Amino acid sequence: MTEIEETTRIKELLETSKTIAVVGASNKFTRDSYSIMHFLIRSGYAVYPVNPSLTEIDGIVCYPSVRDVPAKIDVVDIFRNPIYVMPIVEDAIAVGARAVWMQLGVVNTAAKEKAESAGLFTVMDKCILVEHRRLIRR
Repeated sequence: MTEIEETTRIKELLETSKTIAVVGASNKFTRDSYSIMHFLIRSGYAVYPVNPSLTEIDGIVCYPSVRDVPAKIDVVDIFRNPIYVMPIVEDAIAVGARAVWMQLGVVNTAAKEKAESAGLFTVMDKCILVEHRRLIRR
């Protein structure tokens, strides 16, 4: 896929998605996952934080895994060390997500290939906030 094709697909994904599971969500306001989760909420998405160590973040129910989210998920946004990505991708496939988004610095080629083989659009090593601001919210 060329860069132009990927950019077009990312823009379409961001425009048509309604639900995002943020895996590795944090209740610490200094973490990127915290600020980006709140940016996505302010941008109109239904956001489901996923972190097995937390029950809520700022009054929002936090789920132990993507499989526990009680809604159809469009995008699984991953803020985890690359060595932990494959099981998250498997969960995304199992719940029928449309896409997997590996945040900036999250690179796992095998997980990307698995997601794409299952038909999920996959973004790797890009920040969803940066791409949203660049393509949607100018």
